[in-house]
Amino acid sequence: MRLRLDDDERRIMQVLRSTGSRSRKQLAVDLAMSASKLTRLSSNLLAHGLIEECATADAVTPGRPAVPLRISPQAGYAVGAMLHRGLIEVALVDYAGGVIAHSSQPFDDPDPRVFAACVTATMHELAIANRLLGRRLLGVGIGVPGSSTSPEGNKRWTVDSLAVWRGIDLKALFEEHIGHPVWIENDANAAALAEYYIGGLMRRCSTAVVILLGHGIGAGVIIEGRILRGAMASAGEIGCLYPSTDARPSTLDLLVTLRAAGCAIHSLVDFDAAIAGYEDVVDRWVRRAASQIAVIVNWGIAWIDPGEFVISSPLPNRILTALVEHIDFAAMHIGDHVATPPRISVSTLEGAAATIGAALLPIHATTVP
Repeated sequence: MRLRLDDDERRIMQVLRSTGSRSRKQLAVDLAMSASKLTRLSSNLLAHGLIEECATADAVTPGRPAVPLRISPQAGYAVGAMLHRGLIEVALVDYAGGVIAHSSQPFDDPDPRVFAACVTATMHELAIANRLLGRRLLGVGIGVPGSSTSPEGNKRWTVDSLAVWRGIDLKALFEEHIGHPVWIENDANAAALAEYYIGGLMRRCSTAVVILLGHGIGAGVIIEGRILRGAMASAGEIGCLYPSTDARPSTLDLLVTLRAAGCAIHSLVDFDAAIAGYEDVVDRWVRRAASQIAVIVNWGIAWIDPGEFVISSPLPNRILTALVEHIDFAAMHIGDHVATPPRISVSTLEGAAATIGAALLPIHATTVP
């Protein structure tokens, strides 16, 4: 189901998403909008169930207390899906950005139709388990690893393990087999969306870069609350910056490195048990990956000037934390205009960022003017 809001209504929604709640008077000031216009627009959003009045409020002025407005979680929900190496993830997110459910299971079939069937079955099971049948389903977002080959981003040059997805209009195929509106987005952009809305980036900075270590390495760039997609919907394809003869830092790269050292690991299933005895291999990979990512961070500072970088990956957070600790700012070429290097943080979403971000795509589409 698609929601059609005008630009001013979307502006209201954007402010409420970034602040949590606001009184009508505060919203009018924030948006430089007359009180009468704000009242009319907010009444429309209330009537459609997209926002709600907070149940309790303290008086802020004498007389009748101002009642804050906020995004309504009951306005609907959306589904996100992502295919990792050996795993499929499906997430359900409510309209306010709360994660309702998250599921992961072994899956290794490259056929996009089989993938669609698994997503459909899993989202139905999760909807039943969470009593969502009959609720407004806004759509399904799917994170796809690979660069776009069409301006709208529905056709992708996917990673080798999903080569059969190449050249297909994925939006049309998945809408046919899933039966709901579908949004297709690069997995790094999806991860950036999750970090922005749920990871708290939107409350810390308006411009940020999320570096995703997945099948490959990619970046999702948020500028003033919008995903930077580019002319061919391929902004952030930073993997191409590495020499083709060198390994690129990614989750798949670590698995390949471990297997070359004799570790019998093929996916992220039971990762900790599988790498027992190979901790030194992981440590050497972390140090090498940190030096490779430092170059990307340096370029990001020069080109984008973000308030924060976030490292996201389905790998355990302790590995990502160690990677960040080994990034050497002293070796970077940073201009004198940068007083202090930007913050580099590790995702708090523990590997689910791309899947949760995919679920946020239908919601984001109703929010950004």
